[in-house]
This record gives sequence, structure tokens and C-alpha cells, in this order.
Amino acid sequence: MCRKRVLILCDMFPPAFGPRMGYLCKYLKQAGWEPTVITEYIPDETFAFLKGDTEVVYLRFHKAKHRAARTLEWLTVFLADLLFGYKNRRMYREALKQTRRQPYHLILCSAYRTFPLPAARKIARKTKLPLVVDLRDIIEQSGGNEFIAHALPKLGGMEKGIASIFKRINLKQRNRVLREAGHVTTVSPWHTEVLKAINPNVTLIYNGYDPELFYPAPVRSERFYITYTGRVFNTALRDPELLFQAVARLSGERNITPDTFRIRWFTDAKSQQIIRSEAGKYTLQAYMDYSGYVPASRIPALLNESAILLLLANKTGASGPKGIMTTKFFEALAVEKPILCVRGDEGYLEDVINRTQSGLSAHNAEEVYRFIQAHYLQWKASGLTKAAVNPDEIEAFSRKTQASRFIHIFEQLTNDR
Repeated sequence: MCRKRVLILCDMFPPAFGPRMGYLCKYLKQAGWEPTVITEYIPDETFAFLKGDTEVVYLRFHKAKHRAARTLEWLTVFLADLLFGYKNRRMYREALKQTRRQPYHLILCSAYRTFPLPAARKIARKTKLPLVVDLRDIIEQSGGNEFIAHALPKLGGMEKGIASIFKRINLKQRNRVLREAGHVTTVSPWHTEVLKAINPNVTLIYNGYDPELFYPAPVRSERFYITYTGRVFNTALRDPELLFQAVARLSGERNITPDTFRIRWFTDAKSQQIIRSEAGKYTLQAYMDYSGYVPASRIPALLNESAILLLLANKTGASGPKGIMTTKFFEALAVEKPILCVRGDEGYLEDVINRTQSGLSAHNAEEVYRFIQAHYLQWKASGLTKAAVNPDEIEAFSRKTQASRFIHIFEQLTNDR
């Protein structure tokens, strides 16, 4: 079989918070496509197994080891990129080297913000290859400056102006690339609506779960675990307050005790700090277990031994999140455990939770209280909990199914040539 080659430019491949391209490469190779990836080096090995035998070129923009030096280096790279497109220039030079080494049929660029979209546009123009842009997140989805990877240092008030300029430049660069792309893919209906105003050729391909890793394998446990895996940027995006209110009530009524009822947080140190502060308002620290990120290979077992899987969100609005549908949601769907989303977004995430019958998208603490109490009683009776999900709905979110949608777009563009 003649294998087609796709050159993938992306901002990360494939750390804990961005495994989309890693899973895509896995199933592209199974379908006869040969990917080569050029990406920024991120020191995270959580999803290292997804690299497999995929050819990957890593570009290092940050090499400093000491904290003060890292901050200065990050700010220097940030300003060089803002003013001169430094990172995109390096990405383009490497992409050009790859295209001279062997032929490709297509360019795919996957981005969180804007980098490396300008590099992808330039190499697509140079080689006259079709360009597909995959946007996992977009700047418009956040109410604040969460789209900046690191908090800007205090610069006497100048940081607000820099963030505003950075946002305008990024949107201008992104939209220029989108208008030239042969096709655009993105991760939620809200994102699709926004991007269709820029390029009408937009296809919704959700994030999802790998069916070879995530499936129901229930485990009886001596403790009732509510489990969260992921990051917490701030409470404007992900607000646990309704959970803490409900658990405080259950504890006050002596329906639960810390001996058997645990809330587990598998997250980074900054997220833990936010969670500790919020939980402290309700004196719930006795119920909390904190761990760092765990290898991806452990996640399916953690989910299957849990009683409830927690999603943190917030109501969609001007200052709240818009259209965010995290990978963790789809992995929770796949293991068929009850999902508790606090606070419900009253948007597309809530629609999918309701449609799949997978859990509760909560609007108030009373709902959360009843949901936890019902599943706690179920667990006490059998040692297990289970969500009565719709299996036909879940299949649509399989990474393998979604890879076939990417391939359909690739083949359409390459056959048109």
C-alpha cells in the first residue's frame, strides 16, 4: 500500500494537557498515513507512549535551569516572538528542511493559540501543499488572559497593555492563516460557530477517548472516591464551590466520614493551591487527597475504581468559559462512571452530558447533594457505581472514529489536487 505523508506542525506533542495529535498519529499510521511532527519541546512525559515510532523533531526554546533565569528567558522569548515572530521563524526553517528531505502530501497545523500557524501558512505556500488547521482552543473562549501560557510578571501596570497587544496580534495572525487554510477542524460546536465566520470550511471533531485504553472495567473499592484529573487555572473557568457546599452538608449531617469518603485531586502544584484555598472555606481538608500528575497508563484504572468522576467548569458567559470540552470528559464517558460537572456550563458540555445520560451538569448545591448521596448509597450497597450511558452516543467520541474524520478531510484535499 502506498503511504501518504503528512507534515504536522504543532505547539506540543503530546504532553498531559494536549494528547490530541498523539492519538491522531497513532491511528493515522494504522490507516496508512505516515506523519512527521515538528513541535516545541515540553518537559512532560505523561503521554510519551503516544510518540511510538512517529518521527518527531523537537525545537527547544527554553534551556535555562534556575528559576530566575527561566523567568528572564521566558520573557525574552515571549517578546522576541511577539515582536519578530521568533518561534515561527525557527519552526518554518525546520519544516523547510523536512520538505526538502522527503515529499509530503499535506500540511496539518494543530495549535492552542496561534503558534505555529504562521509557520504552517508559510511552508504550505512555499510547497504549494494543502493546509489543514486544527484549533484545540481559541482565544475567544476565555474571559481573561488564560490564553497566555505563563502569567506575565509585574511590570508597573504595563503587563495589561502587553497582554492586550499580544491578544490583538495573535488574533490577526490566526485569522490570516485561517482564511488561507483548505480546511479547519476544532473541538466544540461553540468553536465551530466562531471559526465559520472566518473560514466556512470548518469541521467539528471533538476531543475523545482511546477505545484501546478507556473502557468499563469496574473495580470494587473500600472507599468512595470522587476523582479529578487535570488542571485548575482559576475559579472563573473551573469552579468547585457547589461540590464543596454539598460535601460540607453531607459531612455536617454525618452522612459521610473521611474514613470512607475521599476526594482525589491528580493535578499540579498551582492547581492544588487553588483547590486547598477553596476547600478551606468549608473546612473539608480531612476529605482531600492530593497527588501530582500520574502516567497516562494509570488513568483508566483510577477512573474505573472511582465512584464519581469530577469535571470542573463554569457557566458560559462574558467572563466565563465558552465551548470548553476537555479530554477528561470523554475518557470519563468511556468508562461509564457517573460524571459530576460543577458548575454546569448551561451550554454544549451540558448538552452532551444530558444526551449521553452520563451524569449531572449541576446548577446548584442541592442537585449536587442529591447526586452524591444517591451514588453513595449505591456504592454502600454494592461497592460499585455505574452510569446508564447511551453506548451509541459514546462511540462517536472514539479517537479511532475521529481519526477517520481527519483522514476523510486529508483525502478530499489531496485527491482534489
